[in-house]
Amino acid sequence: MLSKTIEIAFQLTPDQDRFYYRTIPRPLPCNPVEMNNEQHKANSYLVKDIIIGMSDGLTVPFALTAGLSGVLDTNHLIIVSGIAEIAAGCISMGLGGFLAGQSEVEHYDFLLKREYSEIESVPHLELKEVEDILINLGVDEKLSKQAAIQISQDKDRWADFMMKLELEMERPARNRAAKSAATIATSYLVGGFIPLFPYMLVRDSHSGLIFSCLVTLMALIIFGLLKSKVTGQPLLKGTIKVALTGVVAAAAAFFLARLVS
Repeated sequence: MLSKTIEIAFQLTPDQDRFYYRTIPRPLPCNPVEMNNEQHKANSYLVKDIIIGMSDGLTVPFALTAGLSGVLDTNHLIIVSGIAEIAAGCISMGLGGFLAGQSEVEHYDFLLKREYSEIESVPHLELKEVEDILINLGVDEKLSKQAAIQISQDKDRWADFMMKLELEMERPARNRAAKSAATIATSYLVGGFIPLFPYMLVRDSHSGLIFSCLVTLMALIIFGLLKSKVTGQPLLKGTIKVALTGVVAAAAAFFLARLVS
């Protein structure tokens, strides 16, 4: 396993032959760690997009079909309306994910360009910021100056250092927007058909509603368990929260449709 620290050699005075060695936290990862970090980030983004798409996919079509079941006797209109909503939801959610991912990349590029500009225009101030960051990491003042000078020898590494440790921003993947859009839209599609397909198996809306409620409630419980496990929430609390959200939305839509009709 790669060490999380680095050892820096330095001289107290330029004319000394003896070097002193100090171990400090590694400010920037080497390539193997960067690759591992990229994988972790990609997995994190994937899980987040699945949760976004699946949460809405299970809840919105469930509420829509439940509401229509309160005023319609035939399943045909419920199925057609459900399919139309799922199609519109996939497009809307996917487009939203694409724009959000694209904005993230553009925002990172803007701030990175600004860092390069500051390195060129006010290098002494940027160098002082590197020293302050290292001091906050526990490096003593003399050694932080030596380390800051070494980092400043490579402008790309310097700018990356400032992005990660000053602005606390990681470089987003260039294909992040497209992947996010596809993942969210697919998750919404899968989640949306869960409350809808029971209506395709029965003839009347009342039976379809009961079947849909049972299937969707089971799906919400399973999804809540998985979501809680991935996000680190308490399993019972997270599961109840997800299931209750879907049930409340569907019940509200059903009774509101009954009230209006």
